[in-house]
Amino acid sequence: MNESEPWTHHEAVVNGVRLHFVEQGEGPLVVLLHGFPEFWYSWRHQIPALAEAGFRVIAPDQRGYNTSEKPPGVRSYRIEHLVDDVAALIEHAGESRAVVIGHDWGGVVAWAVSMLRPEVVEKLVVLNAPHPGALQREFRRLRQLARSWYVFFFQLPWLPEAAIRFRGYRMLDRGLRRESTRPGAFSDEDIAAYKNALAQPGALTAAINYYRAAVRRNPFESARMLRQIDVPALLIWGEQDPYLGIELTEGLERWVPGIRVERIPEASHWVQVDAAERVNELMIEFLREG
Repeated sequence: MNESEPWTHHEAVVNGVRLHFVEQGEGPLVVLLHGFPEFWYSWRHQIPALAEAGFRVIAPDQRGYNTSEKPPGVRSYRIEHLVDDVAALIEHAGESRAVVIGHDWGGVVAWAVSMLRPEVVEKLVVLNAPHPGALQREFRRLRQLARSWYVFFFQLPWLPEAAIRFRGYRMLDRGLRRESTRPGAFSDEDIAAYKNALAQPGALTAAINYYRAAVRRNPFESARMLRQIDVPALLIWGEQDPYLGIELTEGLERWVPGIRVERIPEASHWVQVDAAERVNELMIEFLREG
């Protein structure tokens, strides 16, 4: 561990999988779930802020990412396994419930935890990740299908991995820098950290297997997983997202009664980096309510 880091690094076997996570602070438990192609470090602006606000923050590398264990096969990354990882991590922390916060794929997992294991969720915060019901609705429209082209590309064997690795993960570098709306949001050191995490043996294929497992699921089975979410919920959305349309923030009351939606016009998909201070304000305000 770098002595200048405010958080500490840990490992634990939860749900039969060894996960690496960082931790900071004391108080009610908050679990931060990263997305693709990220790792715990994507929450670098939120971990200290939440800890200073009086929360105990745990940010894991989800299974398959960075230095966490990488179970083989596509089925190992089905949503129910990811949900059970979160529930087991909360139990490992000595708590029965936690605030669950997720971005991108971490947000997808957060939605699912709130539907499948609501007893472990105190409050829910999602950043630029579509509710599965809204995504199913918008996938009937050509515009969102076109934006989600990469989901279908990722179904191919080996080619997605080769494309991302090409020229030293140039796609990752250019994607993060070009898509961010705040100049300098991703430093050279940040990009190097993301590349290093994705270059861990087996990590890239594991990360892509999240998409493969989701698409290969029986659609009738997926429909049965849709359940009303009754915990307090906040959706934060960077409107300059090139992958996910603003339409995905609409009509969510059908599945999440009373949800609060906060849109940040100037932020991209990487909203917690582009608008870190605003995101932190919104989250802390929401967590302190009630």
